[in-house]
Amino acid sequence: MRTGGGRRQEADGRERVGPRGAARRRGGFPVSRHQQRPATSTPQIRRSEDPPRRVAYEAIAAVHRDDAYANLVLPTMLTEVGLAGRDAAFATELVYGTLRQRGTLDAVLASAANREVARIDPPARDALRLGAYQLLFLRVPAHAAVSSTVGLVKSVAPGATGFANAVLRQVATKGFEEWLVELAPAQADDPVGHLALVHSHPAWVVRAFADALGGDLTEVAQALAEDNAPAPVHLCARPGRADAVDLADEVGGEPGAFSPYAVYLSGGAPGNLPAIGQRRAHVQDEGSQLVTLALADAPVAEGPAQRWLDLCAGPGGKAALLGGLAAERGATVTAVEIAEHRARLVEQAVRGLPVAVVNEDGRAVGRGAELPAGQFDRVLVDAPCTGLGALRRRPEVRWRRSPGDLPELARLQRELLVAAIEAARPGGVVGYVTCSPHLVETQVSLSEARRRSPHRTELLDAREYLPAGMPGLGDGPTVQLWPHRHGTDAMFVALLRRG
Repeated sequence: MRTGGGRRQEADGRERVGPRGAARRRGGFPVSRHQQRPATSTPQIRRSEDPPRRVAYEAIAAVHRDDAYANLVLPTMLTEVGLAGRDAAFATELVYGTLRQRGTLDAVLASAANREVARIDPPARDALRLGAYQLLFLRVPAHAAVSSTVGLVKSVAPGATGFANAVLRQVATKGFEEWLVELAPAQADDPVGHLALVHSHPAWVVRAFADALGGDLTEVAQALAEDNAPAPVHLCARPGRADAVDLADEVGGEPGAFSPYAVYLSGGAPGNLPAIGQRRAHVQDEGSQLVTLALADAPVAEGPAQRWLDLCAGPGGKAALLGGLAAERGATVTAVEIAEHRARLVEQAVRGLPVAVVNEDGRAVGRGAELPAGQFDRVLVDAPCTGLGALRRRPEVRWRRSPGDLPELARLQRELLVAAIEAARPGGVVGYVTCSPHLVETQVSLSEARRRSPHRTELLDAREYLPAGMPGLGDGPTVQLWPHRHGTDAMFVALLRRG
C-alpha cells in the first residue's frame, strides 16, 4: 500500500511516513481510563508514550465505540495532541489502514488467538488490530510492532497484556501472503469468500459489486483493491471564480482528466489553501462533479431552464457547483436539506451564489410555496444511500452497513425520486444520483420510482452528457462510475425528462 513519500525507519522500529520535517508535539498529563472519557474526546498523551500510535488507537476506538467517522475525528485529535508532518502521516496510515483491513486482520487474530474476535474486550481488540496491521502491512520490524502494541494494551486494557503479547507473536510467525494461503477459501470453491478475505470487504459487498459489474470477478477484485488505496483529493474550481488550469498551477496540482473544473492534489491539507478560504474552489470528488454537470447540461424541453432544485443538498458540494453554473447561466437554485446542521453547512458552501437554502424534507414537494410542484427546470436528487461507492474515503462504512439497511434506504430513495419528478415541470430534467453501485439503490430504486410516479418520464442517455471519449461508461442509458475505471467515487447517475 502507498503510505506517502519520504520514508525512514525510527529508532523504535516504526516506519514514519509523510512530508519531511520533524514533528513537534505537546506534552501532557496521564490519560484517564478509556471507559471514563467522554465520547470521542482526545486524550492527553504522556511524553513517555508513543503519540502517533496512541492517537491512532484513540481514533479507531472512537470509530468503533461512538460510531464516529475517521475523517472527522482524526484531524481533531491530531491537532489537539499536536502531531504534524511524519508523525501525523504515520498515525493517519495506521488509522485508515487498520479500518480498511479490519476483516482480514480479524480473521488472522481469531486464528492466532484461537477465539472469535468478538470475544476480545473492545480496547484490547482495537489495539491488537493496530498491532497486526503493522506486522502484516507495514515495514515495521516484528519486535517494534509487538512491543509498542503490548505497551499500548498495558495502558488501555492492563489485564490483557500477556494475552496480547502471545497473540501478536503468533501473528508475526507468518507474513500476509502465508496467512491468506492458510485462511482464505479457495477461489475456485468460494470466489466471493476468497475476495472478501483477500480484500477485506464483507461478503455481501463483494456480491453487490459483482452484480453491478456483470459478474466479472477480475474487475471486482480491481474495484475492491481500489477501496483499500488512499483516496485522492480532488478540488472543484468554482465556475466564474477560478480556472482549473490556473488553480492547478496555484496549488501544485494537476487538472482533472474528465471534469473541466477538477484539480487533483498530490497531498497536504486542502482546507489550508487560500483558494478554499476565498471560495474560489471547494473539495469535491471528480465523480460528484461529473454527475452534477450531466444534469446541468442535459437539455430541457421547450421553455427556459432558469429554476433549479437540489433536493438533498447537504453538505453542499453539488449545490455550490450548481450555484456557480446557475450564476453563469442566469438561473437560480433552491437547495433543500432536511437536517438543520447540514442545512447550515450548505449555507456556508453557497454563500455569494444564487442559491436559496430551505431546511425541509425533500419529500414535501407540493406542500408549500418553497417547494411547489411542477415548477423546476432541473432537479437533482442525490439520495441517501449505503455509501458503498466511497469506501476508500470512509473505510468504516463497509463494517457499519449491512444488507438490513437496504429496504429502508430504498424506500427513501424511491420517495425522493418520486418527489423530484413531481417537482419538475413538464419537459424538465431530473438527475437521480447515488454514491453506491448496489443495484437495489440504483436500477431497482430508479425503476420503482418511475413506476410509482403518476407522471410519464423518459430516460435520457446519461453518457451523452459526460465527457466525450470517457471510457467504461457501459451500455447506457444510466452510468455507473468506478474508482478503478475512472479514478472517481462509484457514483451512479440516471437522467429523466418529465413528460
